[in-house]
Amino acid sequence: MIRNYIKIAWRNLWKRKVFTLINVLGLSIGISTALVIYLIVNFDLSFDKFHKNGERIYRITTSFTNAEQTFVNPGVCGPLPWAVKSQVTGLQAIAPYYKVLFPDVFIGTGKALPTKFKAQKSVILTDMGYFDLFSYKWLSGSATGALNQPYQVVLTSDQAKIYFPGLPYSQMLGKTIVYDTIKTTVTGIVQTQTQNTDFNFHDFISYSTILANKGLKAELRLNNWGGTSVKSQLFVRLAPNTTTTGIEKQLNDLLKQNNPPTAANKTRVQKFVLQPLSTIHFDASSTYDNGRVANKTTLKALLAIALFILALGCINFINLTTAQAAQRAKEIGIRKTMGSTRRQLILQFLSETFLITLMAVIVSVVMAPYLIQLFAGLIPPGVKADFLHQPEIIVFLLLLAVAVSLLSGFYPAIILSGFNPVSVLKNQSVSNSSQTRSASLRKGLTVAQFVIAQFFIMATLLVGKQIYYATHKSLGFKKDAVILISSPYKSSRADKNQVFLNQLLTIPQVEMVSLGNDAPSSENTSSTEATYRDGKKEIKQDIDEKFGDANYINLYHINLLAGRNLQPADSNKAFLINATYAKILGFKNPQDAVSKRIDNFNGDTPMQIIGVVSDFQQESLHVPIEPLVIRTNVAGFDRIFHIALKPQTANGDDWQKAIADMKTAWKTIYPQDDFEYHFVDETIAQLYEAEQHTATLLSWATGLSIFISCLGLLGLAIYTTNQRTKEIGVRKVLGASVAQIVALLSTELVWLIVLAFVLVTPVAWYAMNTWMQSFADRTPISWWIFLLSGGGMLVAAMLTSGFQTVKAAVANPVKSLRNE
Repeated sequence: MIRNYIKIAWRNLWKRKVFTLINVLGLSIGISTALVIYLIVNFDLSFDKFHKNGERIYRITTSFTNAEQTFVNPGVCGPLPWAVKSQVTGLQAIAPYYKVLFPDVFIGTGKALPTKFKAQKSVILTDMGYFDLFSYKWLSGSATGALNQPYQVVLTSDQAKIYFPGLPYSQMLGKTIVYDTIKTTVTGIVQTQTQNTDFNFHDFISYSTILANKGLKAELRLNNWGGTSVKSQLFVRLAPNTTTTGIEKQLNDLLKQNNPPTAANKTRVQKFVLQPLSTIHFDASSTYDNGRVANKTTLKALLAIALFILALGCINFINLTTAQAAQRAKEIGIRKTMGSTRRQLILQFLSETFLITLMAVIVSVVMAPYLIQLFAGLIPPGVKADFLHQPEIIVFLLLLAVAVSLLSGFYPAIILSGFNPVSVLKNQSVSNSSQTRSASLRKGLTVAQFVIAQFFIMATLLVGKQIYYATHKSLGFKKDAVILISSPYKSSRADKNQVFLNQLLTIPQVEMVSLGNDAPSSENTSSTEATYRDGKKEIKQDIDEKFGDANYINLYHINLLAGRNLQPADSNKAFLINATYAKILGFKNPQDAVSKRIDNFNGDTPMQIIGVVSDFQQESLHVPIEPLVIRTNVAGFDRIFHIALKPQTANGDDWQKAIADMKTAWKTIYPQDDFEYHFVDETIAQLYEAEQHTATLLSWATGLSIFISCLGLLGLAIYTTNQRTKEIGVRKVLGASVAQIVALLSTELVWLIVLAFVLVTPVAWYAMNTWMQSFADRTPISWWIFLLSGGGMLVAAMLTSGFQTVKAAVANPVKSLRNE
């Protein structure tokens, strides 16, 4: 029976090749989109799911709340790990770690020079609790005591092969590795994680090394309960039946005992909060650990896109199948007369649908690797379509094929199998009520297609408009032709920086150089708290900080509204403030703020306002302009060279020559460090990388939705013109012009697009307005976005159906009426 169903289905599909091709194409695009998006979503949802009892693993984070906002730091204070181990109950495992920032690693001893691995990124200090908490396979060394003593280190297998190529794991034990100045002994090798994880560390130095090393001990600040560092993190696994509320209470009781509220910190509430392991992959603060950070909102949007594109393919199938119902009416009537039951007919039509879906799935499987390669810039590097080693993909495709077959084929099967055999054999099936319902359904589904396509067009136009606005808007400072070069993190010294600065000034193409920290607009922010008192009131305010020398505001063309510029002697004595901060302090005239004193700056330092500058955008347009101070350079904030270039001459290679000269000067001063530079306008554009990805995805979704919708229109146009061939011939004989015929055939299509436009406009406006709320400074939602999307959809639809419509209108009426 099944073989017979498939045989008949294949014959019917082959008989209607054009419609079969349209259906396969539409469904394959939808299934391919769904498959790629499934791979992305499944990839992001699979992170750190393999750890034993992972549902009871938490990270202890530190929350800071003031009058305006709450900020969560994923790190903890230095003394907390030791206090938790000795004073907190209800924990089954405790794993602290401290990240070592970019150490140079030296391998080898004796007369030969050691092998150097520069600036390693994934090195931490931790203890055996880490391997108790997280699942690792031990290849060599003690699984219980490899990190019990100071100056011991455990390596992952991949890193071990890099450090000691060709050496068996057992012979690596006892080898010496030096991290900057920390000399360690290899005591264990663990298997590199093969499953998706955010914990990509590969060198694990014993945590007790902190107590034995004066530098690390001072860096971690083991007696400072008020300080918090993102480098110091603490993970715990709760014992069964232990609540997070009880653990958090114990943690915060510890904090109150060791850091009780005082007059100095009463406005800022600090507390510890447990964060589930399952949420870390979606926490932007976790980027510090070099893991991929996903966004749940983005994943939901991707799933919505997949559903919409898939729905368009299903709609095409339903429309084309129900439109051809009359052509199969006699077949159905005869089969019913010969004894076929309705159940058998439904299974027959569903088998046809499944065969089409199966062909679409095969096309999708072939397309998937190419799509992943095509969208490599948007898809996480770990995503791949490995059908042999990912059986869940096969299961997904089978379930998807069944679901699509039912969604696409069930309604047409019900309609077709419901024809009355007497009526269809008398050519009365078209007047049947079910046929009328089918026509109404086709119109409704076509409107739904236009709604989806126009929504994507509107969203794409708005996102593109906002990105253009953000990247071309005047930010209150010069951003073009400015290069940033950071001095080396470890080998940077004030005397070397001054020599490099002097070398830069000798390059003909360099107009001005400033030494400071971040550019005026940057994703990196530094902030503190300050208090202003005028005898009547007290204004306590969190303020952002920028650091630069006397050339900083001149190089970036930041306007000085009142007072004077910075001078070297102003360090830790005076600063500039922006107009926003001046207004917060109550000064309508910027000049009135000059010479006023700020008390308790950064804790307890008094500072004087020496000038007021105009406002400029400090971060992306998502963030409003905040109160700001600009200070002269202090230690640790004078590592970035800001270099303004002169305009290029006609030959256009001046800047390349300047950059080459900068590299030459760099190598004479920092020969062991890589030369890197960035243009300020490029770093600003990177602030909107997520929006750029959104725009690209929407553009593809728009293109696919229009393409699938037009495929369906083409199929319906072919069917409609074929059905109305004799009508068109009669009208032409009676004097109708080609234009009148085309208008007759296109009127219904135009009204369907207009109806879709009316339905989608308020929905699109609401969705776009909601998305725009994430920007503090945003472009207006212009009327032309809606008009252009509606007009564009109308043009695309008319072009798609126009060829077939005009072809029918110009056809010789004699041929169409010959058989009449």
